[in-house]
Amino acid sequence: MVRKVVILARGLGTRMQKEDQSVVLDEQQTQAARKGLKALIPLANGRVFLDYLLSSVADAGYSEACLVVAPEHEELRRRYQEEIPLRRLKITFAVQEKPLGTANAVAAAEEFAGDDDFIMINSDNYYPVAALTGLRELKGAGVALFDQDTMLTRSNIAAERIKAFAVGLVGSDGRLVRILEKPTAEVLSQLRRPLWLSMNCWRFRPSIFEACRRIDLSPRGEYEITDAVQYAIDRLGEEFRTVLVREPVFDMTSRSDIPSMAARLADVPVVL
Repeated sequence: MVRKVVILARGLGTRMQKEDQSVVLDEQQTQAARKGLKALIPLANGRVFLDYLLSSVADAGYSEACLVVAPEHEELRRRYQEEIPLRRLKITFAVQEKPLGTANAVAAAEEFAGDDDFIMINSDNYYPVAALTGLRELKGAGVALFDQDTMLTRSNIAAERIKAFAVGLVGSDGRLVRILEKPTAEVLSQLRRPLWLSMNCWRFRPSIFEACRRIDLSPRGEYEITDAVQYAIDRLGEEFRTVLVREPVFDMTSRSDIPSMAARLADVPVVL
């Protein structure tokens, strides 16, 4: 079974940096938020948000993690190379020199992945262990998709954001057909229910690196992992199986997420 996970941790954190006078934070949380370091937001018991995510990765059976970071992210390196004892995970780093999108970030981890399958997730989402385990137990490439109704009722993400998320189209054989990015209300109204949302929770084979190299820039000037996936399906003959999950994903995007996330994770044990 797959043992490696790539975690995208280079994000600029612009929404986290935005001041919000309605949110009461302690000094450490405020300092981390000002830097946009979502993964290093302190929550409880000396733990930061990324500690909880990494612990859930280990709970799901993974043993090696690669954090894709910016060249200047020395705080992340210091924490996991010098400050935190690691019992269950081996943590390494890959550098994405410029913020050129998720496919470019994945490409930065090619040396780490080698010839092995791996999963890829965001550093500012807290995924259910069931999704991570489901991907680990697949044979070949795949994606975890999340029920929109569950996300609307049980996650901490605003409904207007959830309704704008990418939707995975699943064939009758359980394989991914296409990811629809930012579908319009008209398109959504025509899709079969339930709607299955993509939260950037993938299992990749090494062929994804060729796809990442071959795609063009998106209209917003980035190399998008969804474009690489579609290239792999259409041009490389890759099949992506789906893990359909009726559990929520929690998000650490803005300062308003910090108090609720701290409360939600307060009793969750962390073992790295």
